[in-house]
Amino acid sequence: MDKFKVKHQLFEFCVSQIQQKIDRIQSVMNDAQESANHETKSTAGDKHDTARAMAHLETEKNAKQLAEIIKIKKVLPYLKSKKGIIVDDIQLGSVVETSNGCYYISANLGVVVIDGLSFITLSPISPLGTILLNTNKKAVINFNGISIKIQKIY
Repeated sequence: MDKFKVKHQLFEFCVSQIQQKIDRIQSVMNDAQESANHETKSTAGDKHDTARAMAHLETEKNAKQLAEIIKIKKVLPYLKSKKGIIVDDIQLGSVVETSNGCYYISANLGVVVIDGLSFITLSPISPLGTILLNTNKKAVINFNGISIKIQKIY
């Protein structure tokens, strides 16, 4: 397994997942705005006002989600690794093989399978990500009562 190919595929997975989330949220927001623009005031004024208030709350919720996803997107350039750089400790963009599975320190975006091996994308601010960050290779960490041995970092 070519570790640089794996890192590239993991990076591309993150870029794709984040862009899909952005596109989905923007589509929902556009649909809600279009619906609100076409809403006409009926004789049931209170019902109309309630519907507009609910649409406004939904738009605010989607705007917050979009802002969070855009923050994650801004981190993506820091995930790109330079070929040939050897790391001894876990950092943003590291692939970590452990006795408990493989992780890509990036963002919580799910699981991706590459060459038959599953990688969990993990935020550096998640509980496990926080413990892993800056840990040296060959270290053993304890997470939720489970000993996890760091086997490889790249």
